[in-house]
Amino acid sequence: MSIKITKDMSLEKEEMRHAFCHQLMDLAENNKDIVVLDADLMGAMGTRDFQKKYPDQTINCGIQEANMIGVAAGLSAVGKIPFAHTFAPFATRRVCDQVFMSAAYARNNVKIVGSDPGITAQLNGGTHMPFEDMGIMRGLPELTVLEPTDVTMLKWMLKEMAAMFGVQYMRLVRKSCIKVYEEGSTFKMGEAVLLRDGTDVTIIASGYCVSEAYKAASMLEESGISARVLNIFCWKPIDAKAIIKAAEDTGAIVTAENHNVINGLGSAVAEVLAKNKPTPVEMIGVQDEFGEVGPLEYLSERFKLNAPYIVEAAKKAIARKAK
Repeated sequence: MSIKITKDMSLEKEEMRHAFCHQLMDLAENNKDIVVLDADLMGAMGTRDFQKKYPDQTINCGIQEANMIGVAAGLSAVGKIPFAHTFAPFATRRVCDQVFMSAAYARNNVKIVGSDPGITAQLNGGTHMPFEDMGIMRGLPELTVLEPTDVTMLKWMLKEMAAMFGVQYMRLVRKSCIKVYEEGSTFKMGEAVLLRDGTDVTIIASGYCVSEAYKAASMLEESGISARVLNIFCWKPIDAKAIIKAAEDTGAIVTAENHNVINGLGSAVAEVLAKNKPTPVEMIGVQDEFGEVGPLEYLSERFKLNAPYIVEAAKKAIARKAK
């Protein structure tokens, strides 16, 4: 890994969907086996540029998500590398059996991309606001389950996915994210990123919640609390070694995710700790609720996913450690 953290964590100018398209275009230039599939959302995802440049490597399957996974599996069976996209609830809930049977069980090489995860679905509302997508995919055998933090990590992740054989699910914000990593940073699949060291508590965060976790650590420092921040972008296989070390070093854990805490990142971390190093854990995430319509700022407060709530959870975890 070669990682440089940006000093000013501000909103990126490049939207994730455009970075997604341009990176796949770069990869497809030297690899004619890469195929982009979509379920009638190429305008929303910004992949029409890919279609224009590589029409023979693009398939718009229409609003037939389950069929799209079957097509992707068939392409894999003849040596292609399919990247299949739709909104995250349709890429997981709607197609779960096809992913299991046609992709995973058949040992095919299918890359599934679900966009607008969790509260980033915003005005599309509860029907399109997946708080369970990573949990669904985490429960399927042999899948790799991923969530890039920003454009830099996304570009690296797409390269890795194209080179890996197997089924991967990546949830992807369509619009702009907070920039966390400088361009040129590289990562290691399945290995957590240490964003900030600390001794009193560890905040383990993914996706939207990474910048909020970093902000929370700065707020905690003002109170004399030293917080370690880990970015776990690969939920499966998860970096058990980093989690156990964090528990040993700090004795208290907070997880922060834009997802249901049931069968999400918090659950995955707790599973590791229960078997290896029982430790107080507080979970920031959606508390077994449905989504609703609203702008991102409102929804982050509504579901308590922002820095002040992470600070509160960290203090609770530390208090439990002391007992």
